[in-house]
Amino acid sequence: MPHITPRPLLAALLPLLLALLLAACQNGGGGPDESGASSPALSPAAPDKITFMAGFKPQANLPFVGAYVAQEKGFFAEQNLEVEIQHVNTPGENFKFLSLGEVQFSTGDAATLIERAGDDPPLGIVAIALIGQRGQQGFAVLADSGIETPADWAGRRAGYKGTQPTPDFLAILNASGVDPDDVATVRIGFSPQLLTEGEVDIFPLFLSNEPDTLRNLGYEVTVVEAADFGAPTLGLTYVTSQDYLSENPDITLRFLNAALRGIEYARDNPEEAIDIVLQYASQEDRDHMRFMMDTELAAAQSDLTDENGIGWMTAEQWTALHDYLVEFGGIPAALDDVSVTYDDGFVKEVYEGS
Repeated sequence: MPHITPRPLLAALLPLLLALLLAACQNGGGGPDESGASSPALSPAAPDKITFMAGFKPQANLPFVGAYVAQEKGFFAEQNLEVEIQHVNTPGENFKFLSLGEVQFSTGDAATLIERAGDDPPLGIVAIALIGQRGQQGFAVLADSGIETPADWAGRRAGYKGTQPTPDFLAILNASGVDPDDVATVRIGFSPQLLTEGEVDIFPLFLSNEPDTLRNLGYEVTVVEAADFGAPTLGLTYVTSQDYLSENPDITLRFLNAALRGIEYARDNPEEAIDIVLQYASQEDRDHMRFMMDTELAAAQSDLTDENGIGWMTAEQWTALHDYLVEFGGIPAALDDVSVTYDDGFVKEVYEGS
């Protein structure tokens, strides 16, 4: 006798079987095991743990702000990142920690990256976003000094920090038709009182904070920067090591996505952003932090960023900066390949994927 399938019984059981299958799926596939205990439901992947080390003390430098905001607003968490935020004790230490793999992301000045790329062995640190579309440094003179333009620097006394006058200083003289031999230069420290007490007539400074410091001391100053005279200067960047970049492109993209979102949030919500900064920099003056952030926000914006987004960079910018440093003695010799100092693919992917 042929076997007959009991179709009415199967039809009756089918809804029950589907209900049991749906319940199992809703419980993450878990069900009782042989001991009667429920097996665990599927859970999300654990967050990737990374360290971001800001390249100076806690303050409102814009790349720092981006990380602070991304941490406090949950942008890192949304990228499944668990981020520890640290700050260097000595400027430049962050490059060492990046090279050792103890830190995954940090900040660095674009010109410094090009200068250090000629190290033996090479530094191996790569910019992944260009926050400062203009350089960080400028030159101040007292407003009542009689110095109207850099053409008046001849016969005056100019300070410099480091080992020699900077390319920015020489480029300004060149554009103004002033012979460098006609300006007395002297190596100085970082105290702005060197200007206010007349030790120098031209004082090199960081644009984001020292003009405000001088004004808070009661002195009005006139400030110029090399970019005003056509120099292709660039400022702070987000950086990582070439090794980490090669091994962890996905984490790099997620970090950058969150940090740039933090900067954009700060731009649109400045008072809240300063509240967040002061959680990290509790000893700093609020108005001074606002001056710093506003100054760096202005320097972070250009025709390029208006079109593409904050952090954008091009090969042409890096090549122009490299050639500028060669021309004015910022580096002893040209690099064989300036592209070892940056990778513009990640910032492009951030915006193309948004």
